[in-house]
Amino acid sequence: MLGLISFLTSWVYFAGFECSSAQATPGKRALGLIVTNLDRERISFGRATARYFSKLLSELILYIGYVMIGFTAKKQGLHDIIAGTLVFKS
Repeated sequence: MLGLISFLTSWVYFAGFECSSAQATPGKRALGLIVTNLDRERISFGRATARYFSKLLSELILYIGYVMIGFTAKKQGLHDIIAGTLVFKS
């Protein structure tokens, strides 16, 4: 039961902050980063949810989805490509 609560809390935390007017979690904001769609607009809760769950896929394939960030033109991880999002300096 505790695992389920932790999972749900994590999902709502990340998706909620990334679709909020802040467009980022407090940690991303501290680094001056924001999450947007491909048109650099605020993302919806649904898109933020897709990004969150796509991160799980990136982790399942030995974090290769994160390594991709260094090799893509827009510096997108697999989760960003799947969700149609960008992370950039605000």
